Amino acid sequence: MYVFPSSALCPHPETGEIVRHHLHASSIRKALQLAVKQSEIRKKVNCHTFRHSFATHLLEQGQDIRTVQELLGHNDLNTTQIYTHVIGQHYAGTVSSLDRLRL
Repeated sequence: MYVFPSSALCPHPETGEIVRHHLHASSIRKALQLAVKQSEIRKKVNCHTFRHSFATHLLEQGQDIRTVQELLGHNDLNTTQIYTHVIGQHYAGTVSSLDRLRL
């Protein structure tokens, strides 16, 4: 039922039934920070980093920007277009002449 299930069972707040819930978000953040520290990564990494990485990789693989917009839940396409600047391409997947000069 959950991607990250809790290891403990607890009573449901309304029914009192003993159930398993998902991990608290802070547990995932703590585990990620420990992994980043142990791997000696010097850049800032948090759970939101995976969202940026996901969007960037989709666009690099040629996914339609409208699909990426929908997956990320952005209301405005301009918000999604930020990721196209990260990969140095326009939303149609074409490389600009300025970007070609950098290559």
